[in-house]
Amino acid sequence: MQVVFREFNPFDLWIWLEFSMVPSSMEKEYVEELFNSWFFLGKLGGFDAENLQVQDVGIDISYMEYDDKVADSSLMSVMHNKSDFEFEGTWARCWFDLGTSDAIAIDVLINSLRQLSKEYVIIERLYLGGENEDWPIDNDRRALFSEAQQN
Repeated sequence: MQVVFREFNPFDLWIWLEFSMVPSSMEKEYVEELFNSWFFLGKLGGFDAENLQVQDVGIDISYMEYDDKVADSSLMSVMHNKSDFEFEGTWARCWFDLGTSDAIAIDVLINSLRQLSKEYVIIERLYLGGENEDWPIDNDRRALFSEAQQN
C-alpha cells in the first residue's frame, strides 16, 4: 500500500483509499469498522502523544508505576467529527476533523490500514488530504461539514 500525503489540514481532512478492484460489501464493512474504531479512540483522546508513559518506559513494563498526575496534566487531545464513508468504484473517502489529536493518530491509522490491506482487502494507495480530480467535493458538502464542525 502506497501512502501519499497531500495538502494536510487536520481540521478539514479528506482521507481517500484506492483499491485494486471494487470492494465487496464485506470488504467495505472492514474498512468502515477500522475507521469508526480509529475515530472513536480519537474522540476519547486516545491519540495523546504527551501522555505515552508506557511507550516511554520501554520493553520492561512489569510493575511499572503509572503516574495519574502526568496523565491529568497533558492537554486534551481529541478528534471532533467525521462524515459517513463513501464508496465509488475502486475509491473510498471520508472527511475528518482531527481536532487536537496528535500525529500519532495518523501513524496508527496507516499501520492498521497496511495490515488490513495485507489480510483482507487490497488497498493500492492511501491519500491523506487534498482532493481527487475525478471525484470532486462539491461546495454544498464542504459547507455541511463546516457547519457540523462548529456545532
